[in-house]
Amino acid sequence: LNPFPSNLGEVLKSFETVIIPELNMGQLALLIRAKFLVDAVSYSKIQGKPFKVTELVKKIKEHL
Repeated sequence: LNPFPSNLGEVLKSFETVIIPELNMGQLALLIRAKFLVDAVSYSKIQGKPFKVTELVKKIKEHL
């Protein structure tokens, strides 16, 4: 992920809401917020299991 794509800031800012699902403590969301000044929503899961589709759909619907 480093370096980030050169147009990532433009892409992120073109969305009203940016949700970043991560299977850790949210390190990527912190980097995105700091580097691109985007109010990214971190959705972290640290149980050692992958996200279920229903979990992601629920989180997305919360932010619509």
